[in-house]
Amino acid sequence: MPSRKRSEVSRWEIRFRSAGHAQRIGTALGHALHAGDVVALYGDLGTGKTTLVRGIATGLGIPAGRVSSPTFVLIQTYVGRVPLVHADFYRLDDPRQLRDVALSDYCDGRRVVAVEWAEKAASELPQDRLDVCLAHHSPSMRDAVFIATGPKAVRLLNRAIEAYSAASASPTRRRVRHKR
Repeated sequence: MPSRKRSEVSRWEIRFRSAGHAQRIGTALGHALHAGDVVALYGDLGTGKTTLVRGIATGLGIPAGRVSSPTFVLIQTYVGRVPLVHADFYRLDDPRQLRDVALSDYCDGRRVVAVEWAEKAASELPQDRLDVCLAHHSPSMRDAVFIATGPKAVRLLNRAIEAYSAASASPTRRRVRHKR
């Protein structure tokens, strides 16, 4: 396995104050995404998962207003620079229901897949993916931790950080421990 460049990171933390800021982070991620990339989103209600996906859509050339939480249909597909599959498994109560969804069929290398409530789909997610863990820091602030779980996701994360840095000089941006 080739070694990573010293400047590559596999973990990135950022704090954001608004839905607009979350959408800008998602847009930078969307610009960095390629067909076959999978983004797994984790976090409580109201932490910004759908807002981040709206930003991803914008970065893929899909109007953010078209993206809604697919809570009742579970999966929606949007056409952009690369097709975006948006899954929301909030309403899945039984892991057996996931088999009927056939998430792995969407992870075929031809589209980007963003999965909300990814903990409910753990067995169906590819090992090499970008995990995004969102949490409430305070009533008006959220924390996001991006964790690349494989070499493809490391490259994605570094492209996203670069795109975000180029688009924003936000003082809330910060890198933390780099796992090597």
